[in-house]
Amino acid sequence: MRRYVIILAAAMASCAGNKSEKNADSLATDSGKGDTSYAAKLNTPAQNMEYCFLRTEGTENQDTTAVHLIINGNKVSGELNWLPKEKDRRKGTLLGTLNGNKIDAVWSFMQEGQKDTMAVQFKLSSQSLGQKPYVTDTKTGRQQTDSRAGYTLNYNLDNCTKGK
Repeated sequence: MRRYVIILAAAMASCAGNKSEKNADSLATDSGKGDTSYAAKLNTPAQNMEYCFLRTEGTENQDTTAVHLIINGNKVSGELNWLPKEKDRRKGTLLGTLNGNKIDAVWSFMQEGQKDTMAVQFKLSSQSLGQKPYVTDTKTGRQQTDSRAGYTLNYNLDNCTKGK
């Protein structure tokens, strides 16, 4: 009888071990999903949020572009300020819409005392901002967003203290 109890206990322990291994496998699978979910969250913009981004360029990173975005549902407002060193600046407001992580907006700005507008397109994540570059319309001589281009102008997340 004692022998049967020992065998039964060993059998139960071996089944419990298999169950633990099964749980370990499912945890590994779940953590893989969690990692994907976490990465997706990093790339998804938060709703009802304020973001600031900076882009510097030039030989000594002396030219700055600052973007301040306020997301409220699918509405986007804010500022876009192009601040090149020793050149005419463009400072103005943004109004647009958010669809997924894409922003279509109109930039109303002042340059050399003249008011102007331009359509701009951004791709927003929680950590970065991409913008489609500008091209010059050969007929009008004006800049416009190159809608066929990728989001190749990259901005870094900022704490909203610069460029305002």
